[in-house]
Amino acid sequence: MSKKVKVFTLILAFMMIFTACSSSGGSTDGETPPGEPGGSKDKVTLKIGLPGSYEVTSKEIIDGFIASHPHINVEIQEAPWGDFTSKIATQIAGNTMPDVWFQENATILSYGQRGVAEDLSSYIEADLKADEYIDGLFSAKTPEGKIWGVPHGINPIALAYNQDVFEKAGVPVPTDDWTYDDLIEASKKLTIKEGDKTSQFGFIGSFSITNGWFPWIKQAGGSALDDTLTKSRFDDPKTAVGLQQLYDGLDQGYFADIDFLKANGGELEVFASGKAAMYFLQYSLQVNMNESFADTNWDVVKIPKGVDGKRYVPMVANTWLVSSRAKQESKDAAWEFLKYYLGDEVQDMIVKTGSTLPVKKSALDQLKDSTTKPLNKEAFTDGINEGGVTLDENATWSEWRILVQQVVNEIMVGNVSVEDGVKDIHTKVQDVLDSSK
Repeated sequence: MSKKVKVFTLILAFMMIFTACSSSGGSTDGETPPGEPGGSKDKVTLKIGLPGSYEVTSKEIIDGFIASHPHINVEIQEAPWGDFTSKIATQIAGNTMPDVWFQENATILSYGQRGVAEDLSSYIEADLKADEYIDGLFSAKTPEGKIWGVPHGINPIALAYNQDVFEKAGVPVPTDDWTYDDLIEASKKLTIKEGDKTSQFGFIGSFSITNGWFPWIKQAGGSALDDTLTKSRFDDPKTAVGLQQLYDGLDQGYFADIDFLKANGGELEVFASGKAAMYFLQYSLQVNMNESFADTNWDVVKIPKGVDGKRYVPMVANTWLVSSRAKQESKDAAWEFLKYYLGDEVQDMIVKTGSTLPVKKSALDQLKDSTTKPLNKEAFTDGINEGGVTLDENATWSEWRILVQQVVNEIMVGNVSVEDGVKDIHTKVQDVLDSSK
């Protein structure tokens, strides 16, 4: 070995020793220790997935988190809803997904069962006071007590009514004391027929799940699944009664059917124009109503009580999850983001958007002073406090719900009887539930 090479080798060895000592000796002078606000060298990187981008999650929220958590380096992965869904599936397969993102609650439950979502029960128990939140906070909780995520927002339904239509017909407007029988009888009175055509219906007979067949079977005492979410209840005669009432309204002509809705611009247009007097309206649609139909004279009450005197208010949640495959430091940063999201500052921001309900009670209280339509927003907030229910969501919900909807569609257009339809549904749903064990 030449003299020059020996000298170079000694210098290189010295540099390696010095570097090793520096990297294992903790923070250097003048630097903030890792994990503390203000740290720069040891910033934690948090990847946040945003389906629907900032149109769904306010940029103000993300910017506020970044500003208040300088020790966390935030990377945003955004895409339109449809693209995000397919993209996230590919990322999960390749183990390249974000550290935290949100999707439909049922999808999150499926991810939990597959080992993709972190169980947040211990995080919530340590850092949140459950009594400060509505029960919707636990939309992603399983019967076994695992919590696969926390809500991005809650979207319940209430009974919307067109006040001008009621006044013109001389029919008293709905109240919170109404039952489904009251709704049916009022619908008959509010229906106007001109020859063989109907120009005005009492109620929009949607047969989608959230504002259609699910509330109808719940109010009749039935359900889709049992409390364990492992058994179909479509063989329960009460479930069939609810479907029969919905079908009768469509068949006998006092509920607007799908053909009328298609010919007249859709559910919102039909309700806003007074061609239907009542509608099970989801909270988020108030934004569309106020933007597109500002002159419509309308308000809401709680959806009617069921046959047992109780109220069942279907609520839809999109849910944040933390990836169970993320590094622990990223999981901790993700929980910091979710705590921020569930805090007063962000929950107050959510109230102002009107696109969804927050889950913190103090934020919901602010809606009492709202001056935008519908004025009676307590029909939504008190409604979910009184009887908020999920759509019997479990890990196989997406699969069995499609099978149910296909048969319900055939029932509601008269191609299959309710009696035969529920038998078919029960068999199909139970097969899906059994195959997931």
